[in-house]
Amino acid sequence: QVQLVESGGGSVQAGGSLRLSCAASGYTYSSVCMGWFRQAPGMERGGVAFMPTGGGRIWYDAAVRGRFFISHDDAKNTLYLEMNNLKPEDTAMYYCAADFLYSDRVCPLSNFTYWGQGTQVTVSS
Repeated sequence: QVQLVESGGGSVQAGGSLRLSCAASGYTYSSVCMGWFRQAPGMERGGVAFMPTGGGRIWYDAAVRGRFFISHDDAKNTLYLEMNNLKPEDTAMYYCAADFLYSDRVCPLSNFTYWGQGTQVTVSS
């Protein structure tokens, strides 16, 4: 079955950087929408960045645009989120999500079927 395993979270001071990884397995379909969500305590989960692995438009939330960069290594089937100039408001649990782009589906999707377990990012001021 499809599995998404995140890693790379941790604690960092404001202005620092972290790179999150999401190793995907259990499928061979090549056109997949993958991305990152985050959820801070007491807040709703929100989208951070998304990309179609087969090529296409990348989407970033306005709060992270220019600081965070999403990428995908096809050979390793691993999704990355490079996070730079981190701010205390970036503190949250970060989740990897994926779903297949069959038919006329467009990335980012309104709903995702597959989710990772989450990795905590804590930014201190």
